[in-house]
Amino acid sequence: MCADVPRVLVTGAGGPSGVSILRAMEDEPVTMLAADIDPFAAGLYLVAPDRRAILPRGDDPLFADQLLERCRRDGVDVVVPTVDTELLPLAERREDYAAAGVALVLASEETLGACLDKWALAARCRGHVRVPETLLVDAAFDPAPIALPVIVKPRSGSGSRGIRLVERRAELEALERDGTLLVQEHLPGAEYSLDVLARADGHVAGVVPRERLKVDSGIAVTGRTLHDEGLETFARTVAQRIALTTVANVQVKLDAAGVPALLEVNPRFPGTMPLTVAAGIDMPRLAIGEALGSPIPDGPLPFADIAMVRYLQERFFAFGEIAELQREEPAAVR
Repeated sequence: MCADVPRVLVTGAGGPSGVSILRAMEDEPVTMLAADIDPFAAGLYLVAPDRRAILPRGDDPLFADQLLERCRRDGVDVVVPTVDTELLPLAERREDYAAAGVALVLASEETLGACLDKWALAARCRGHVRVPETLLVDAAFDPAPIALPVIVKPRSGSGSRGIRLVERRAELEALERDGTLLVQEHLPGAEYSLDVLARADGHVAGVVPRERLKVDSGIAVTGRTLHDEGLETFARTVAQRIALTTVANVQVKLDAAGVPALLEVNPRFPGTMPLTVAAGIDMPRLAIGEALGSPIPDGPLPFADIAMVRYLQERFFAFGEIAELQREEPAAVR
């Protein structure tokens, strides 16, 4: 279906990841389209009005079908999903999309299963990299021998939602033991995000470690890239363990001895991708290019040590552009 100018649709255009991909591709010889569940999503207005779409939520049973129909209608060649709830529904329909001539820049079902369940991720990586002591809060959970403080987090989820430090025994004992929560060793050291680019054959072409210097709502608003052989090896090992074939973000934190330990893996483009792009590895361009037939170099791809601060930026246009998308909203969003 690929036309003279390839057409690439990015979902989650209201989030920092979607916006970062749209901006990274601004000067590339492709036509970018943007989609979101919300007509107020900022990234929708980075593209022309006829290239915007309102979609159902990723957990809506109609999501994958409606997105596929949109791709057929708009002649889309590549879809880049950036929302966690969209990933498995699309991976499960990969063959249907391929049959329509649409490539997905998306990890395999196996990789997604290993990453979106933090309990499964810990089991897969334990013994290969440092994994914090992790317990599942189920019927067999015994809080008595656990040393406080600890971190309590949802077994699935992203963006630091639901993660909290527990310092009181009573709070630990009161946790719902339904298997949806994890109790994890508290790590006191610095936190790093390791952006990883793997080819479709699993070869890791680039790793960019980023120190998260200031975080707001789970997104780094101040950070820096740095060369660290230990962190880069850590990321490559995790990528191998989860059979990564695209872009992912490996999050680690240092323990009291300064040893990095695995927190989670986000199997999609991270929100702080602009820093990695500015440092020299344009992961959106390379991953989308591979989906369109351009090979990714072997690497390791070089990058520079730079720092970043984030700020808000406004765009101004007639309200009618928002109103046009609002008319699509009731039929699409459930």
